[in-house]
Amino acid sequence: MPSSNPRIGIIGVGFGAQVYIPGFRSEGWDVAAICSRSRDKVDEAAKAAGIHDAYTNPIELIARDDLDAIAVATPPRAHHELCIAALRAEKDVLCEKPFARNAREAADMRDTAERSGRTAMVGHEFRHTPQRAYIKELLNDGYIGRFQLCTIELFLDRYVTAEPRPLTWMAHESEGGGLLGALGSHYIDGLRDWFGEVATVTGRLAILRPDLFDTKTGAIVKPETDDAFQFTVEFESGGIATMIASFAATPSRGAKIAVMGDRGTLIAEQPGPNPMENGIVVASRDGAPLRPLATPAKYMPFTDDRDHRLVAFRLLVRDFTNGIKQRTSPPPNFTDGLRCQEVLDAPRRRRVGRSSFADNCAGRKR
Repeated sequence: MPSSNPRIGIIGVGFGAQVYIPGFRSEGWDVAAICSRSRDKVDEAAKAAGIHDAYTNPIELIARDDLDAIAVATPPRAHHELCIAALRAEKDVLCEKPFARNAREAADMRDTAERSGRTAMVGHEFRHTPQRAYIKELLNDGYIGRFQLCTIELFLDRYVTAEPRPLTWMAHESEGGGLLGALGSHYIDGLRDWFGEVATVTGRLAILRPDLFDTKTGAIVKPETDDAFQFTVEFESGGIATMIASFAATPSRGAKIAVMGDRGTLIAEQPGPNPMENGIVVASRDGAPLRPLATPAKYMPFTDDRDHRLVAFRLLVRDFTNGIKQRTSPPPNFTDGLRCQEVLDAPRRRRVGRSSFADNCAGRKR
């Protein structure tokens, strides 16, 4: 008997195989087909997941008339083409971050989504981690009073190796690589979720570990993209946030977020690149000592020990599913993706002030 569950095709078998396939299945979706441009990779992933239909041409997968939605979990270079193709094929779309390579692509994707009337969301599942969701509640409740300053530090040793690390797509601008897009995009989305729209941006990119090993040629080559960045944003509603991050720090120290207002402070820490599903918030109000706050159970509705990223991703999938039922695009949607991309573009221009940031926000609608 045919299943009545919604059916999805997943393009990309890296994060797509690790998180997207189990995440969608756990939320009542049939993963009907997967795709990778590598025949060996897609066959291996299909066999491991028990999926019958495996493609190397994503357009062929998108063209299937028995799919309700498409998930794009590829490197950023392909997001623009594949999301637009899926929307034009009347499919709902979940697109992995970073959303696009630049604001021009992002605006095109957002506009296509709006014209299509389909549900279109970006995979910023960090919004659903207990720490982030609880901080938003505390901010909305006025726990710290008037927001003034947020500082974020993220120091990881992924690129600290005895020998030059292998060359991958992450080193190429044309592929949308770089630490700012890979992880900075998550934090920019989170900052917008907490504090609203951005008024000004300044930032810098850096390459601290410049040697890469090209396995095809045996040569030492240089990356085109950042392994460290810094940005400062000012919000339209007031307050400033600054972030400094590096993949070239040793030892790895994870991340620390401090949110400060005129009455108190909230602090969230994590040991690695991703927030943990059992993370806590340390807080102080009106000069009291810092103390841990018990995270409300509603932000930890279930556990999933297969992968620590699955709880937040599954909650995102629930929003995606509900959006399809209601014919809406819940946040983070393609408009959120565009706004995030506008901020990501600013450090690549080295410096953007108040007026030029507003002037250069491609596709912004009043």
